[in-house]
Amino acid sequence: MAVKIRLKRIGAKKAPFYRIVVADARAPRDGRSIETIGTFNPLTTPEEVKIDEEKALAWLGNGAKPSDTVRNLFSAQGIMEKFHNSKISK
Repeated sequence: MAVKIRLKRIGAKKAPFYRIVVADARAPRDGRSIETIGTFNPLTTPEEVKIDEEKALAWLGNGAKPSDTVRNLFSAQGIMEKFHNSKISK
């Protein structure tokens, strides 16, 4: 089973709000997810991002692939760098 870390939209029309979820790659965008690991609110200034870093690193370590947008959010939070450093140190 291919697992992806991606955004799940839960906001109202013209008011987007997203959950960062771990889901089966075959599941629909707003469909069933395995676990919620954070939130993203693009409407606030600056954008509000809350991520459970331990869960994110655990899923990345288990082989979950982040979407392009989630990869950018993780990079801004420093999670991708920590994941890369943990792979090198092994």
